[in-house]
Amino acid sequence: QVQLVESGGGLVQAGGSLRLSCAASGRTFSSYAMGWFRQAPGKERDFVAAISSSGDTTYYADSVKGRFTISRDNAKNTVYLQMNSLKPVDTAVYYCAAGPALVIVPGLYPYWGQGTQVTVSS
Repeated sequence: QVQLVESGGGLVQAGGSLRLSCAASGRTFSSYAMGWFRQAPGKERDFVAAISSSGDTTYYADSVKGRFTISRDNAKNTVYLQMNSLKPVDTAVYYCAAGPALVIVPGLYPYWGQGTQVTVSS
């Protein structure tokens, strides 16, 4: 099992940047694929980005491709989401998730953090 804690959210102006971090407990972090998802008020939880256990493969939602970068440091048990050129539509609670396979479906990730709020003002 793994426990996840996100940090790095906040309020930023449109065009700005934020870096989210997700720290994982446990010795098996390097065996999990990791994903970032987001949920805006009244909307479903949407896929943002995912990275394989080794970090060699990444997937991105079309809406963030070219602006967001997912990375991981297995020595630090941490996955990151660098968010650049932020837009008001990026406003949401951002969650990290861990799972056995590199997928974009939130229901296939068994482990979730508590989320961190990102607000982008226009």
